[in-house]
Parts: sequence; structure tokens; C-alpha cells
Amino acid sequence: MAFSDYCCSIDTDGFWATSPPQLGFGSEPAASPLFPSETPAPSSPEVEAGDAAAAGCADERRLRRRISNRDSARRSRARKQRLLDELRASAAALGRRRRELAARAQDARGRLALARLANAGLRAEADALSRRLAAARRALALGRLYHAAAAATAGGIGSGACSCSLGFVDIEQTIASLIA
Repeated sequence: MAFSDYCCSIDTDGFWATSPPQLGFGSEPAASPLFPSETPAPSSPEVEAGDAAAAGCADERRLRRRISNRDSARRSRARKQRLLDELRASAAALGRRRRELAARAQDARGRLALARLANAGLRAEADALSRRLAAARRALALGRLYHAAAAATAGGIGSGACSCSLGFVDIEQTIASLIA
């Protein structure tokens, strides 16, 4: 007879129980050399009392073990639930942090776009001012040349110096208008 010929089931105490296969067609199980159908009678009442005490002690240990296992399982489930709750809270906190950082990044991108726009405006203004400054320098150089030419043609006469001076003032006003 092979091991697979035996049927396994769980009894009410949670332990495996095996029964021999049913070979006959009647309601009685067939006798097997491995599993005798009759139990031997105890040899004396003292042995029977010892067996009963040992069985009671084993039942008590089994009951304590079952209670201990249930408590351990309850603690394990509570531990897993706490861990799951902590992980959910951590995930929620990380989600809030991600949304906060995304909002800050969007705000920073907006400020960057404004700064780039302002920078482009300032560069355009700096280019315009550079062109005006270059024009003012040319006008100033032209005024000096004109003043030098007027001084050379006047020959140092007092009235010529005065007209030269007035021409220079006109050039300065023209330069000031170019700068403004």
C-alpha cells in the first residue's frame, strides 16, 4: 500500500488525521496490518489512569499552544496593519510633497519666463542707449571739430570768439537732445 492510498483530513483540534483506504463495499473499514481495527486493552487501571493524565496534559498543552498561536497571529495582523497604515500615510505625505514641489516648480518656471522677458527688454534698451551714446560721441567730436575750425577762421578776434562760443553752446544743446 502506498502513501497516496491514505486519505488525509484535519480533525477539530487542527492536527492531521489519516485513515486507511476503504477497500470493502460495506460500512466497516477493511482490516489492515498497519492499522488494527481493535485497540489493545490496557494492562492495568494504573496504566489507564496514567494514559488519561498524559492525554489531559497533552490536551492542555495543545489548548495553550492554540491560544498562543491565535495571539501571535492577532499580533502579527496588527503589526502588518500598522505597517500598512504607516506606508499609506507616508505615501500620502509624499504625494502632498510632490504636488507642493510641482507647484513651486511651475511658479519658478513662470518667474523665469518673466525674468527672461525683462532681460530681453533690458538688453534692447541697453542696445538703444549704446547707439545713442555712440551718436552723442560722434556729435561731440563733430562739435569739437567745428569749434576748432571756427576758432581757426576767426583768427583770435574778440567778436569771432564770441560767435564761436555761441556755436559751441548750440552744439552742446544738440548733443544733450541726442542723449535724452
